[in-house]
Amino acid sequence: MRGLLHGAVPRRGCAASSRILSREGPGTGEKVTQGGHISTEPRINERIRVPEVRLVGPAGEQVGIVSINDALQLAQESDLDLVEVAPTARPPVCKLMDYGKFKYESALKARESRKNQAQTVIKEIKLRPKIDPHDYGTKKGHVERFLRQGDKVKVTIMFRGREQSRPELGYRLLQQLAGDVEELGFVEAQPKQDGRNMIMVIGPHRRKTESRAERVATRTTARGSAAADRPVPAPRAEGPGSGSAGASGQTQEAAASAGPGPADAGAGG
Repeated sequence: MRGLLHGAVPRRGCAASSRILSREGPGTGEKVTQGGHISTEPRINERIRVPEVRLVGPAGEQVGIVSINDALQLAQESDLDLVEVAPTARPPVCKLMDYGKFKYESALKARESRKNQAQTVIKEIKLRPKIDPHDYGTKKGHVERFLRQGDKVKVTIMFRGREQSRPELGYRLLQQLAGDVEELGFVEAQPKQDGRNMIMVIGPHRRKTESRAERVATRTTARGSAAADRPVPAPRAEGPGSGSAGASGQTQEAAASAGPGPADAGAGG
């Protein structure tokens, strides 16, 4: 009896959800799902379903409140699109524009804005409490390079075995590293124990965009100085009579190779 009651009485949530999500089509017996994809693009031309709109011209001039049929006729005569720019206004505001060109320019602006945005990147450096001085210098160099690039650095001290009973070694090492790079960054998150590790986050003093602009300026200056230091080949200097002398020498060589002329032959005879 108990099982029968449980099987006969549907749960309230299931019944409500089935009524909301689906319904039977008229005369078909098939379930039709309600809802769908909500478009974020503005309505244009015949998709605008209001009796009248506040119309704005292509150059931004105010035309006034006109009927939707007149607005569509003006758009067709101007070879433009009627775009709904403020659907929540009463009446909605529509503008005459080339919608394809508008979408292309909007995509270009969005791409440029994403290009200029600096993404925050967190680099990670792992150390041991008893790290060798040479290895420590190498790791510190990596931290300095990351901070110059405008990135945050997460420094992790890894404890093993009995080192876990000496957390002051890791804390001392992190404080030493923070003091060595204080000109480039500051301690954003103080050292804290996380299981077998101790973590500290160092943030850069300068933003990533400033670091990127400085690197570009330095690269441009270096290229300009390299081009200025490049030696320029000097033009070949020629004497005032070098051209005529060379021509006369060539004429004499040609005459000698041609042999004796007719006058020379008669004189010899």
